Amino acid sequence: MSLANQIFQPPKELSDNALIKNMDEYNKLYNESVNDLEGFWDRLAKQKIDWIKPYDKVLDESNAPFYKWFVGGKLNVTVQCLDRHLKTKGNKTAIIFEGEPGDIQKITYNELYRKVNKTANLLKNQFGIKKGDRVIIYMPMIPELPVMMLAIARIGAIHSVVFGGFSAESLRDRVIDAKAKLVITADGGYRRGKPSLLKPIVDQALANGCECVQNVIIVERNKEKIDLIKGRDHLYSSLVDKESDQCEPEVMDSEDPLFLLYTSGSTGKPKGVQHSQAGYILWSHLTMEWVFDLKENDVYWCTADIGWVTGHTYIVYGPLSVGGTTLMYEGVPVHPDAGRFWRMIENYKVNQFYTAPTAIRLLHKVGSEEPKKYNLSSLRILGTVGEPINPDAWLWYYNSIGNQKCPIVDTWWQTETGGHMITPLPGATPTKPGSATFPLPGIMAEIIDENGNIVKTNEKGLLCIVRPWPSMIRTIWGDPDRFVQNYFSRAKKNGKPVYFTGDGSIYDEDGYIWITGRVDDVLNVSGHRIGTAEIESAIGHHPGVAEVAVVGYPDDIKGEGIFAYVVLKDSNQNNELKNDINKVISKEIGAIAKADKIVFVPGLPKTRSGKIMRRILRTIAKGEEISQDTSTLEDPEVVRKIKETVSKDLK
Repeated sequence: MSLANQIFQPPKELSDNALIKNMDEYNKLYNESVNDLEGFWDRLAKQKIDWIKPYDKVLDESNAPFYKWFVGGKLNVTVQCLDRHLKTKGNKTAIIFEGEPGDIQKITYNELYRKVNKTANLLKNQFGIKKGDRVIIYMPMIPELPVMMLAIARIGAIHSVVFGGFSAESLRDRVIDAKAKLVITADGGYRRGKPSLLKPIVDQALANGCECVQNVIIVERNKEKIDLIKGRDHLYSSLVDKESDQCEPEVMDSEDPLFLLYTSGSTGKPKGVQHSQAGYILWSHLTMEWVFDLKENDVYWCTADIGWVTGHTYIVYGPLSVGGTTLMYEGVPVHPDAGRFWRMIENYKVNQFYTAPTAIRLLHKVGSEEPKKYNLSSLRILGTVGEPINPDAWLWYYNSIGNQKCPIVDTWWQTETGGHMITPLPGATPTKPGSATFPLPGIMAEIIDENGNIVKTNEKGLLCIVRPWPSMIRTIWGDPDRFVQNYFSRAKKNGKPVYFTGDGSIYDEDGYIWITGRVDDVLNVSGHRIGTAEIESAIGHHPGVAEVAVVGYPDDIKGEGIFAYVVLKDSNQNNELKNDINKVISKEIGAIAKADKIVFVPGLPKTRSGKIMRRILRTIAKGEEISQDTSTLEDPEVVRKIKETVSKDLK
């Protein structure tokens, strides 16, 4: 039996104490949502949200796909995250922060409430920010970042967090598209032990075309010298203490925008994904409870950057909505050494650890023995996010980090979905390494063909969500036509457009869902359609392989060839190893999927959030000049090294 077909049962002790204890309880919830979708969401919305004014209607489908949820309801998400906890959890730690240099802050719910209110008053009183205004946040991973998000939401404005690794050009595009009145940034942060400046990038971004921006607020983090533009730039610390720590929350409609989060496609300008108030906070809350099974005294750690949706939902809004303790870390996982994550888990007695497969593979490669040095016994649940995890990395994570006692929740979701969609439940779902398993209750995910028919077992199809859900994207900011075209034009069910995720998937013999990768990451080799994720997974089974990325390149005979960039666990590179890798591919997929070109490279081009920039790899494979922005990469120098290696290897 291959590793991917092995089934791992939830630990009995965890199941006995879990919110959802077994598959019977899961099926009961799921069937409730199928049989009475509106009744299901109505029950949960009344249970989990403190409404200022109750809603009149659960779901309005009259203008599909511009769905409206909890129509007429009034609330403020910061009341969900702060006010309602003060009487019972005011002195509980809300946020634990550890900076890369080792500095630590612990902020209680009472303290966070006061910080948010003072900042909200600052934005309102001194900068004239009001309901509906857009505010761009471009900051490192420091506690002031969630404070800013919540303060903006408190007064009914719309925040748009831009990842602190983006270039000035990327930042400018987002400022202009959102027509932001205010930019909030920091002098900088710390990265790999050194100060990393952000303010100069903001200055460059705003140099032309950003006349909408009236002011810039700067949080001082690393105290590096920065230029201040008189009349525009303001130091946060010199202003915020003057404000009152009481700020009445703005009454918001269920469907008012809460935030924009920009995603960049392979072409065209960035898409401003718009999320609403009530549906988003409800799903953030529910998935924190269901998927992470959060208990009152747990310490929960998501290693993502808040510049991405994972950080929004599972560092800020979700954990705070349920009254949890959320851990934030500023830096990289290997500074000052590969034991940083494991040391922090030991120090803070972390119970839930949620990270990216890229980080898992990296830490396996550079420090596979490191976990043995630390006490990781506090861990109860492990999670992965961002891409499908290959079975070998899954097994190392399960054995070396979880000590075979922590279920792994391999979560599939998107910026557009707002929260988890397909994932194991830690106390209920028997897991298979590499499979996202089953949809959550309330999520009608189906793998269908172009005509809306559910595909047969082991037959590839389009992963679609065939009924609306509360946390779904509402539109693309300023471009509703693009919203419809991007998400509701590819697939239909019973003649009606449904949400197409962009991913291909299969059902296995047990009904488990396996994500095969983006449909635009499907190669057409001699008329055979092969997902790059499948080839990557196969190559990843070779014991000598640490990481792999597969792309296509033009081939005169096949139409498209297969190019594999492989990072080895050690430096023993030889042509026989390439033959061995192709033997693994042939065995796993078939001879048609054998790689035409295999190049051993020192690393892969990744953003600081761990995403592999495959567009750069495609450009190199085609022998073209790189025109993509490499400023967002964790190590821009790796691109030069890859080009040199490819040039030398393929001579």
